[in-house]
Amino acid sequence: MMTKIALCVCGSVAAIKAPLIARELIRRGFEVYCYMTPAACEIVSPELMEFATRQEVVTKLSGKLEHLRNYDVILIAPATANTISKIAHGIADNCVTALILARNQDSKIIVAPAMHANMYFNIQENVEKLKERGFYIVEPILSEGKAKLAPEEEIIDAVYYMLREKDFSNKRILITAGATIEYIDPVRIITNKSSGKMGLAIAKEAYFRGAKVKLILGYSKIKPLRYLSVDYVETSEDMLNAVKKNIKNCDIYISAAAITDFTTEKAEKKIKTKEITIKLKPTTKIFEKIKDEDVIKVGFKALYNVSENELIEEAKEILKKYELDLVVANDVAKDVFGSDENEVYIIDKEGKIKHIKRTKKSEIAKEILNMIKNAC
Repeated sequence: MMTKIALCVCGSVAAIKAPLIARELIRRGFEVYCYMTPAACEIVSPELMEFATRQEVVTKLSGKLEHLRNYDVILIAPATANTISKIAHGIADNCVTALILARNQDSKIIVAPAMHANMYFNIQENVEKLKERGFYIVEPILSEGKAKLAPEEEIIDAVYYMLREKDFSNKRILITAGATIEYIDPVRIITNKSSGKMGLAIAKEAYFRGAKVKLILGYSKIKPLRYLSVDYVETSEDMLNAVKKNIKNCDIYISAAAITDFTTEKAEKKIKTKEITIKLKPTTKIFEKIKDEDVIKVGFKALYNVSENELIEEAKEILKKYELDLVVANDVAKDVFGSDENEVYIIDKEGKIKHIKRTKKSEIAKEILNMIKNAC
């Protein structure tokens, strides 16, 4: 059965984004029904929302008892100061507020505010009341005197968070992601093609499942979402220091970063354009420095254009060498850098091998955490 979502649209200018939110929810496999306040109908037409959701839109209460329908998630986006305050005080004077007041207690409520900044500051008492009742508030972006609607991806992620089982709720997970860089001179660097997408997918999945996540992010074109706690680093030494600083406060360490294998002596000034020789030396392996830490350790091994057997044997070698609990191995010759997809082999310390054929990195993240759960 498909998950049913009631998308409640209120009278903020940000209501123009409601059709996009509805379409993205449907694209993710949700069944979406729209409820609109009278003020929202003056900004976005109910006909447009009907087209976006493929369902009849509710704009007022009738004998059909629309406010008594059951939904898995009720998403109010955008939520105005007026609607938030009404809900906080139990007022039910339109189809949106009536739906909230008459909701099934199993329904998950998500509120994404959008209004002028001063209005948001002045209703904080009401916002806190909603939080105390278990509502998930997708905090607005405070900019230019506005409390702007959160990005679409954050709103969608809130839906996943509210629906997912919290099987990592008592776990603290430290994750590294992205590439590191090593300076040749002040403007030139050695790095690699890692996008950081795999590590970020794992961080999101862990968050959805209730873990307290700390992300250490190297060079990446992907901007992490605001609900993640992130430390930014550049070099392999920076990443090592960040891991050593945080590892005693975690239960699980997942090393998904593509740490540069070589470094060099950094020139103090920009090197002139001429033929030069650069002397490379290996960077320190983080797992060597945290070998004695009593945490579950998950490593990644990337090889280029190798056989399945070579890939698995290399993974087993580092599994044993660094006393890891899991290794995720992949062949980067298969056009995975910067892609949303990957193909991996997950090997545990008991020798069990799980082959995940090419699929979305978000799906691979689920499988990685499932195997970590079994190892806990």
